[in-house]
Amino acid sequence: MNAIHPEVRQAPLEDHPQRIVAYVLDLKRGGGLPPHSHQRAQLLAVTCSIAVTAEGSTFVAPPERAVWVPANTMHATRHLTSTRLQTLYIAADALPELSRRTTVVQIGPLMRELMNVIVARPRHYDERGADGRLVSVLLDELATAAALPLNLPMPKSQDLLSIATSLLDSPTSGPSLGNLAHALQRSPRTLERQFKAETGLSLRSFRRQAKLLRSLELLSSDMSVSAVSDELGFSEPSAFIAMFRAAFGVTPGRYLVK
Repeated sequence: MNAIHPEVRQAPLEDHPQRIVAYVLDLKRGGGLPPHSHQRAQLLAVTCSIAVTAEGSTFVAPPERAVWVPANTMHATRHLTSTRLQTLYIAADALPELSRRTTVVQIGPLMRELMNVIVARPRHYDERGADGRLVSVLLDELATAAALPLNLPMPKSQDLLSIATSLLDSPTSGPSLGNLAHALQRSPRTLERQFKAETGLSLRSFRRQAKLLRSLELLSSDMSVSAVSDELGFSEPSAFIAMFRAAFGVTPGRYLVK
């Protein structure tokens, strides 16, 4: 990564005249921010991984991916490992064609290099000069970046949301469907039907997707594939690799190659 301009280390003001305002922050292991919003859209990229909860879903971005959060969208963040957060705050009218929904996007080599260049520049760059042209190229790249299905829909009702949150936090150690139904004084069939109505997923599918998202966080912390497999409760690494390949089209080892 290029040198970081000292200004970029300071929290920015909302009423900045430039289209893009960069912010770089080194985060310690296991932290996060409670629900909040910004007047600008936000692109969050990290060196390890970050999870963002917004619009009823949780989005996970490992390296080479980033989370796009539209302006004025309430969201919360968390990260399992120490990581460097590289944020671009983007004026709401600077990229009108980009999604108005939170999503994970691919960060290609050109976009990554442009982000590195922008964080090395002072915030009050010349919009009509070379820096302004670089910003325009970055916005063009962002407008065409592929959206990735790295999110997990969360239920709206409080009792089901509590179940989903516990499964997301501990996808391998959560109680069985029968025990969950008993705790909520419902039949397993009723609980399953209600959960699927609110998320579009069965509890089993939700737990499997939660495992996949957790695996991205663990892999990005340099944990080995076999260790991640053990952590997620697979009997053999081959079973984990098969599930990962079915979901993402590549093996865990290939997915995070930078």
